Amino acid sequence: MLEALGLSATAGQVYQAMLDRPGDGIAELAAHCLLLPGQVHDSLDELGELMLVRASAEHPGRMRAVDPAIGLADLAARQEADLAARQAALAASRAAVARMVADRAEHRSAHGERLLGIDAIQHRLEQMGRTTTREVLSSQPGTQRPEDLDASRPADAEALARGITIRTLYQDSNRHQPHAAHYAHWLLGLGGEVRTAPTIPQRIVIVDRTQALVPIDPEDTRKGALHVTEPGILDALLSLYEQAWNTAVPLGAHTPDDPATGLTPTERELLRLLGTGLTDDTAAQRLNISARTIGRHMASIMERLGATSRFEAGIKATQQGWL
Repeated sequence: MLEALGLSATAGQVYQAMLDRPGDGIAELAAHCLLLPGQVHDSLDELGELMLVRASAEHPGRMRAVDPAIGLADLAARQEADLAARQAALAASRAAVARMVADRAEHRSAHGERLLGIDAIQHRLEQMGRTTTREVLSSQPGTQRPEDLDASRPADAEALARGITIRTLYQDSNRHQPHAAHYAHWLLGLGGEVRTAPTIPQRIVIVDRTQALVPIDPEDTRKGALHVTEPGILDALLSLYEQAWNTAVPLGAHTPDDPATGLTPTERELLRLLGTGLTDDTAAQRLNISARTIGRHMASIMERLGATSRFEAGIKATQQGWL
């Protein structure tokens, strides 16, 4: 019974014996309680810490038990105070946890939720695809991997069957990739829309104009993504997407050369990129073509301009309004 007050069973037994037999010493208490003298000493130390025994004034060197009406009442009061302190600490901890949860929810709501790793991205894309009711807009820079395109087929087919609008932006270079071109034409056949451009925005997926995924690191989109629901950020992403979409060419349509310059869309974009100071390698990455192809394009442009160097080509392209 006294264990609830923090008293061990042995100490409780000794305390009861001291109350019943106030004149007993260590040896007598040990014999009465069927304990070893050392156990009685340990119990007295414990009782002393709990202020349930005090030095006897009548028998020097001995301890006397404090009246339970005083000692146990004081012990119970201390236990209640400790319990109240622990409850207050627990309440403070709960409040701190609640604030932390609220702060994280507010942070996710205002800035987006970070999804780390390709599995987390795929899981969220699946969730977004299942809950979409209107449209899915996506921008897919670079060369599409066959396994990624194959993995997208079931979800895309199911969404189009439900009447969901799917608009996809690819780079022009995918027109020359058999697996990408085949997938794009398959998507067109089911009612999707596909357009291409020499360069397009970073990878974006926008669902129902209410949520979007953008990469945390545009250089490595498999690292993770940010799930965005903030209206201001969504408006900016939608404006960027629509601008790119309106300047892209529908798949299957001919991409005519500029009648005034004879430049293809890729050549015009190449001149623009190089004019901003990008190297051939960086421009090749932006256009998703090889550096060798960049060299062939530039050789053709220089021949048409009658230029003998890149620098002279840049000057003549500017003079003739090509830039």
